[in-house]
Amino acid sequence: MSGLFENAVQSIQLGVEDYQANDPKRALSAVRNFYAGVLLLAKEVLVRAAPGASPEDVIGARYKPMPDSSGGVTFTPASHQTIDFTTIGQRFKDFGLPINQATLDDLNRVRNEVEHHYTQKPHAAVREAIAKAMPVVADLFRLINEAPNKALGDAWQVMLDVRGVYETELAACRSTFDTIAWPAGMPAELCFNCPECHSDLVAQQDPANTGHETMDCRCRLCGHEFSAEEAIARALEAYFESESYFAFTNGGDQPVQCCPECSLSTYLLTDEHVGCVWCGLVLGECARCMTGLTPENVSPDNHGLCGYCDNLMSKDD
Repeated sequence: MSGLFENAVQSIQLGVEDYQANDPKRALSAVRNFYAGVLLLAKEVLVRAAPGASPEDVIGARYKPMPDSSGGVTFTPASHQTIDFTTIGQRFKDFGLPINQATLDDLNRVRNEVEHHYTQKPHAAVREAIAKAMPVVADLFRLINEAPNKALGDAWQVMLDVRGVYETELAACRSTFDTIAWPAGMPAELCFNCPECHSDLVAQQDPANTGHETMDCRCRLCGHEFSAEEAIARALEAYFESESYFAFTNGGDQPVQCCPECSLSTYLLTDEHVGCVWCGLVLGECARCMTGLTPENVSPDNHGLCGYCDNLMSKDD
């Protein structure tokens, strides 16, 4: 067993032990240890993917060119800093290895929440972090052909149990939205997330409510209450995150835009739907130049014209 792998296993085990203590004072230690263990395990995957290379070269975060005495350069680590949760996804991609970056980001957010804000229910926050990260841990062990139950021992069974409890809670929360008569265009897989602690354990306060406009929500982890408007706008942002990033880096319309009618970030420009899923506004074509209207080019004073044409017509007047 390599030193890196051994440290990864021990850190995960320590995180699980801290979680089992059910002591608020050990919540931060639990998240830190578990977080460190998952990161070390991911680094071990990368190191094993390039057995002929120096581990420092594989997991280094910064490099600098150095003369190679033959008229060329070699790239060597510029510091002892190694990749972290914000950059490890790209390194996995460079190596042609799969990893769920969204789940890693969730774990990072939970860690930051516990470390900097300390949730009202730290034990529950740690449980959610472990539950969300468990599929990633399983995938990482699979990539290096190691058995997690053998390496982690009793900690693996605890993680299985935690995952089961969390999935039961999550299913109960999501079932409170089953009564909602969603408007046309609303993604069926939309999931809600707490704006305060970033937990997915969000439920509708009145499970009998059927209207999306009155769908007030409450986080079952930290107790934060928030409106339907905030819940849906936040959920749409998360759902279309990858499409938004693609549009930002490659050009094109953002899939979620601010509706000029209700002023919420709920106007969709996707292959499946065009229009606001909150108020129902659908922009057509500019009555003057026939350009397709979007929230970004429509006139704020006349939803039947683009901003350019409305400006020209106002000058003619």
